[in-house]
Amino acid sequence: MLSVFEWPVRVYYEDTDAGGVVYYANYLKFMERARTEWLRELGFGQETLMREAGILFAVRQLTIDYILPARFDDALVVDVGIDSLSKVSMSFRQRILRAPDTVLSVATVKVVCLDKVKFRPTAIPANIREKLQDAQH
Repeated sequence: MLSVFEWPVRVYYEDTDAGGVVYYANYLKFMERARTEWLRELGFGQETLMREAGILFAVRQLTIDYILPARFDDALVVDVGIDSLSKVSMSFRQRILRAPDTVLSVATVKVVCLDKVKFRPTAIPANIREKLQDAQH
């Protein structure tokens, strides 16, 4: 996978269970933040997309492998890469690593573009699709 974006995450006490291990659902939160920050870096804040373009992105499908546990106070890196991009959806490959390169989790996340009013799939605007395609290369 070609990583196109990396986002640092520090594991806080609130992210862990009683054993000091990151609670499984929090890995998904870390991945969501990385995708959101990547879009923001490309110039597409989610609030602006809803307000000005009338769209939002929603997770349609997700698979995740938990390989090793993340623990309290770990310095993590969440990376984002695009597996595929279609007219209305994109599939991301994401990893969570303990710095510098120990892979803790790998996920494939399919995200669909929705009309914010109808909540039905709609085309990803051309300017966004172009920037996403450019980022792949």
